[in-house]
Amino acid sequence: MDIPSIDYLLDEAAKNSKTIWQVVLKEEQEDSGLTEEELRDKLEETYRVMKQAVKEGITAETRSISGLTGGEAAKYYRYYRAGKSLLGSLEAKAISYSLGTSEYNAAMGVIVAAPTCGSSGILPGVVIAAQEEYGLSDREAVNGLITGGGVGAVVATRATISGAAGGCQAEVGTAAAMAAAALTDMMGGSAKQCAQAAALALKNCLGLACDPVAGLVEIPCVKRNGIYAAFAITAADMALAGVESFIPPDEVIDAMYQIGVNMPAAVRETAEGGLAITPTGASAKRRLEY
Repeated sequence: MDIPSIDYLLDEAAKNSKTIWQVVLKEEQEDSGLTEEELRDKLEETYRVMKQAVKEGITAETRSISGLTGGEAAKYYRYYRAGKSLLGSLEAKAISYSLGTSEYNAAMGVIVAAPTCGSSGILPGVVIAAQEEYGLSDREAVNGLITGGGVGAVVATRATISGAAGGCQAEVGTAAAMAAAALTDMMGGSAKQCAQAAALALKNCLGLACDPVAGLVEIPCVKRNGIYAAFAITAADMALAGVESFIPPDEVIDAMYQIGVNMPAAVRETAEGGLAITPTGASAKRRLEY
């Protein structure tokens, strides 16, 4: 599904008195030839997989094959459940769930790339936490996923969601934008507010390097998912309050792409720069090579 711009989504929503998720669903119907009911069945299955990944991630404490990651989601979840978190329950849940999904991915569990495996925890973490926190239906949660998916489709069409092409800003940044837009929709925000939430999230991820230790989607990816889940909630909250990005959403996406093009290859998923070549990162790589 190619969607050229956020402006296109907003224009279609305005002229037809629709939400972003309704516009995106219509676009996907036309693109896939599937009915709305068929698409919703597929999306509900996607959401079921997301929920299962969260459940496994916060309870199983499974470690990755490399041994570099695992157990942090369960640790943080216990901390939150004990009432010790400095954050509100929405943020704490979202962090736990995002960490859990990302760890489950590293342990070769079944996840949904949203939009990539390295950024797979942010969208489900935020959406599932919000559904639980506010007693929303699966349908409302799926509508949020569709809204977030529309934002992701614009970034993929207009720029890139690849860490190798654009750095982690293209992966985690896009995921944060998707989650912010999804949450804004779930909270009753307007189409414009959803777009602003996405812009606020993405523009504050600009320049984020993709520097995986030993070339694995684990460090710093897992903890980055947890942190940027809270980041997405902040962007949604600001947008719902009426705060707007001075730079329009499409221009933010274009800026992200341009920054990615200008990033050195060393910080675009090659593991040749950043955290990957710190003494500790290099030591971890050597251990895994034996």
